[in-house]
Amino acid sequence: MLARYFVIFSAVLLLSGCSGSTGRGGMEAGPLDGMNGGVIIEEEDTGFYAGEDGPAPGTQADLVVNVGDRVFFDTDSSELTMAARSTLENQAAWLAQYMNLGIVVEGHADERGTREYNLALGERRANAAKNYLVALGVSPSRITVVSYGKERPAVPGANESAWAQNRRAVTNVQ
Repeated sequence: MLARYFVIFSAVLLLSGCSGSTGRGGMEAGPLDGMNGGVIIEEEDTGFYAGEDGPAPGTQADLVVNVGDRVFFDTDSSELTMAARSTLENQAAWLAQYMNLGIVVEGHADERGTREYNLALGERRANAAKNYLVALGVSPSRITVVSYGKERPAVPGANESAWAQNRRAVTNVQ
């Protein structure tokens, strides 16, 4: 009989040691809330609600999930494609909802070409996106442009698939 209690006690002790994590990607269970007996969930500053309702409105996560934060370009081009124009139109409408937000438009290039050429190409791409947003009614004072050229690839690799994803302009909420 004593051995049976020892096994049960050991199992309870072992299981109690496993209860420290919620497995929710950085959200931790807090103390019990004395008002309703529920667990308080602390939220990291990610732009997502703890209840997994989606991204918080007006955040970078909201832009990425609900609108799209990047547009892509053809090789050696800074001309906006129809798909790029559509994404930028959606961004302009989104920005009209959040008039207090500023953005940074980053211009990027693939790894081919010199550093200087790709910095200039990245700047032309970022300016093309900025100019289209301004034409759609976004105040130019809300938009900062920066070029990274080939210095910050989204996808590593020396093939057409990687290059196509690296020829881009990315909109970031300030």
